[in-house]
Amino acid sequence: MKGIQGTSNDTYRKLMGSGLKYEIPKFQRDYSWGSQQWDDLWQDISLIISDEENEHYMGYLVLQTSDNKLHTVIDGQQRLTTLSILMLSILKVLNEFVENEIEVDDNKLRIETYRNNYIGSLNTITLISDNKLKLNRNGDEYYRNNMVLLKDLPLRNTNSSEKNMRECFLWFHNKASKLFTSGQDVAEFVETIVDKLFFTVITVTDQLNAFKVFETLNARGVQLSSSDLLKNYLFSVIDESNPHGSEIEELESLWSRIIGKLGNKKFEDYLRYYWNSKNKTVRKNQLFKTIRNTIKTKEDTFKLIRDLDDTADLFVAIQDPESEYWIDNQEIKKQLNELNLFQIKQTNSLLIAGYKNLDSREFLKLVKVSVIISFRYNIIGGLNPNDQEEVYNKMANNITLNKTLDLLQLSSIYVNDHNFENAFSNKQFKRTSRNHKIVKYIFSKIENFSFQNEINPESDLYTIEHILPESADENWGSFSNEEITRSIYRLGNLTLLEKRLNQKAGTSNYEFKKEILEKSNCNLTKIIPENYETWSERKLIARQKELSKSAKSIWKIQELD
Repeated sequence: MKGIQGTSNDTYRKLMGSGLKYEIPKFQRDYSWGSQQWDDLWQDISLIISDEENEHYMGYLVLQTSDNKLHTVIDGQQRLTTLSILMLSILKVLNEFVENEIEVDDNKLRIETYRNNYIGSLNTITLISDNKLKLNRNGDEYYRNNMVLLKDLPLRNTNSSEKNMRECFLWFHNKASKLFTSGQDVAEFVETIVDKLFFTVITVTDQLNAFKVFETLNARGVQLSSSDLLKNYLFSVIDESNPHGSEIEELESLWSRIIGKLGNKKFEDYLRYYWNSKNKTVRKNQLFKTIRNTIKTKEDTFKLIRDLDDTADLFVAIQDPESEYWIDNQEIKKQLNELNLFQIKQTNSLLIAGYKNLDSREFLKLVKVSVIISFRYNIIGGLNPNDQEEVYNKMANNITLNKTLDLLQLSSIYVNDHNFENAFSNKQFKRTSRNHKIVKYIFSKIENFSFQNEINPESDLYTIEHILPESADENWGSFSNEEITRSIYRLGNLTLLEKRLNQKAGTSNYEFKKEILEKSNCNLTKIIPENYETWSERKLIARQKELSKSAKSIWKIQELD
């Protein structure tokens, strides 16, 4: 994989051996595992101990190093910290055996061996431990001065990370105390798990290569926390300026607020849309490099993070038409609902720039235009969205710079009438829940345009009727098998029909269906029997061409024609 110094599958014993050390960046996420994760790990270990499993895979560990001795933990800190606390809880049990004069010499030797191998050597005079693992700024002092020394763990005046580590230690200590009755039990347990817990270790030489690894693995479905890497870089810029403690606290507060606002929306996606709303288009795999080359000072960092905080609410609202952002503008809400139906994301940068730099009237116009272009280009045309996003981003930059709306910038992605009408005339929508909603949307818009009859596409009253049924039987003998395959999902074969009438229609022949169709309150449906005495591939094609003429007029931008 490009950007990787080395990849290996390593046991926990190998990871912690040969003088290797690990450092979690100062501003990496705090320790946050809870009882669910501890229990999952304990159950997995129990399967190994009972020989039900030969080994347990702990996942990816992404490390950065320049000398192959000291490794910065880019991803995997929660797992490494938990295993270290598990080992400390085991040392505590051995210590209690010694205090109770159980196998004193043997257990002292075990304590020294396991401490040196998995925690770090301890100077018995100074009580200073040369730890193999250094935690982040909110956890290392507590870990180093209390946990590693096996002291009674304080609860007062501790932060959330320290509280979680304390609870983790007590949880594993409770499990270990019940499981082990002798030092030999402990030894068998430790020697088993250190050889049967293994990681896929990816080693890189710098942050840029680490970010490439994240992007590659995330694209393969392995979700790693690349937002942590971005945070580490931004906070390191501040740290290099010898900041006052209040500056770090302010940065932490802003960062937490941004992540909280985004909820389950990926921070990396938000950052890219935000960045592209005011800068030259950056592809996902170049984002970290671009930010690293642009944000170099404390002032740059605070400006970026404060603006990210200000914009996060808007980003979420653009994707959530029910947001109170739009409570006073139902038309914007309606248009955003249509974009949401289309599942269009390419417009995010454009709409961020538009909302921040245009008045409400022009912003509404921008959203309407985005809906029309998206319908012509994406839904009907099925064209390349990457080309489209480039155009949107350039226009976003122009809006940010000039505070004006120039629709001509969108002309290259506005599908002209001829191409749109041709694409619409041949469009098929196979059965999916999303397509069902889109087809209802299309017919409700045409119904309103042609007959001024408003049908709510969200209503459950109407459903989609396939005039030639999906499971056509011998009653449809006028269609050959090839014609059935070509025709079933074409728009010309579809129509809106009340659910109760649709159930009656079933797979009946066209003669029977005509009587049902003409009872519909949807005029587009009602006129089908009037216009088509019989039903064939040629006639449904003709109907679809007629529908395309209406569609051409509905989804139209006058300034671009």
